[in-house]
Amino acid sequence: MSSPRTLNVGLIGGGGGAFFAHPHQKAIHFDGTRRVVAAALRSNPEAAIEDAANWPYPIKGYASYDHMIEAQEALPVAERLDYVVVVTPNHAHFAPSLKAIKAGIPVFCEKPLTLNHAEARQLAAVVEESKVPFAVAHTYLGHWSTRLARHIVQSGLIGDVRWVDSSYIQGWLAGKAEEQGVQQAEWRADPNKTGASNCGGDIGTHALMQLRYVTGLNVSKVSARLESMVEGRSLDDHFTTYCELSNGAKALVRASQICIGHKNDLSIEVNGSLGTLVWRQEDSEAVKVMLPGQPDRIYWRGEVTANDGFLGELPDDLMSQPTLPSGHGEGFHDALARLHRDFECDVRAYNAEETVNADGSKYATVEDGRIGLAFIEAAVASSAQDGKWTVLD
Repeated sequence: MSSPRTLNVGLIGGGGGAFFAHPHQKAIHFDGTRRVVAAALRSNPEAAIEDAANWPYPIKGYASYDHMIEAQEALPVAERLDYVVVVTPNHAHFAPSLKAIKAGIPVFCEKPLTLNHAEARQLAAVVEESKVPFAVAHTYLGHWSTRLARHIVQSGLIGDVRWVDSSYIQGWLAGKAEEQGVQQAEWRADPNKTGASNCGGDIGTHALMQLRYVTGLNVSKVSARLESMVEGRSLDDHFTTYCELSNGAKALVRASQICIGHKNDLSIEVNGSLGTLVWRQEDSEAVKVMLPGQPDRIYWRGEVTANDGFLGELPDDLMSQPTLPSGHGEGFHDALARLHRDFECDVRAYNAEETVNADGSKYATVEDGRIGLAFIEAAVASSAQDGKWTVLD
C-alpha cells in the first residue's frame, strides 16, 4: 500500500526571530508525514515575504495570512494547506484562527486561545458549528509521562482526588526584560497584546491544563491574587489561585516568572485517598507514585509494564505510541511532535469526510482553550476583589 500524501502546513506568525515557530516546524517535520510549505510570517507585508525567502528551506511566502488563506481555493486540492499553525502574540490569535476555520482549514493555535474570554467563546462556537479540527498547543500534554499520569489518576489507582498543586515557575522576568529589548518580554508586558493577565495567561494556563488533563476535573471557582513583583510592571508576574474542583476537592494553580533560577518548571502533585502522584516537566521521563507503607515507585518512560502489583492493564494506544528506548531522553520537541501527530490523524479523517471526535484525550481542544480564558477572567475578577471566591463561566 502506498504511503499517504504528506500533509501541507502553513505558518501564521513566527518571523522576526520569534522563538516558537521553529519548535513547531521541527515537530511538524518529525514523522515525514507533514511539512511546512507556506507561511505568512510577519504583520508587515514586505518583511513577511523577506523572512519567507530566508527560511531554512524553500517555502511559499505570503504578505499576510489573508492572502495565504484566500489563495487556497484556487490551488489544486493536493497543493492546498491541510492545516495552519498560529504562532503570533496573543492578540493576533483570534482573527487568523477564525478566518481559517471559516475557510474550512483546520487550525493548531498557540495558547492562550485568544486575548479574552469573549473572543474565545465566539471562536469555540464557530468551531463547534463547523466541525473543523482545532487544537491548542499545550505542549506538555504530549509528554508520554503526562499521559501515563493521566491514566494512573483517572483509573482510580491513587483513589479519590483530594488535593492538587499544579504550578509553573520561571525566573526570566525577575528583571525589567521588557525594557532591555527582549522581544518576548515586550509584548507580554503590553495589555493590548497579551490580555488581562501576563503570567496567568502565559504559563498559568499551562498549570491549569495539566491539572484538568491529568485529573479529568474542572475548576469550578477560584480565589486569586495577581501580583506584579517588579516595580512599574502593569501586568502580573506572579499568579496564585486557590481553587475548588468539580468533585469538591481543592487545588492550587499557581505560576511565577520572577523566581530566579527556575527555567520552565511545570509540575503537578495529585494527592488522592490511596496515594500521591508527582510529575515534573523538567524531569519528564518519570512519574513518581507514593503509596502508604511502601517504597516510592518511579515509572520511567520505556520501562513501564502492566500488572506490576500497582498498575493493572495498560491501554494499547498508550503503550504503542512511538518512543525512544529508555535512557534516550525524549523532550520538548518530541512532546510537541506527538500533539501534531495526533492532530494529523484528525485532519486526515476530516479530509476524508469522516467523523472527527476530538475529546481532549490527545491534545487540547478549542473548548479547553475557552476554559483557560474563563479561568483567567475569573482569576482577574477575584483578584480585583481581594481574592473573593469567583465562579468560572
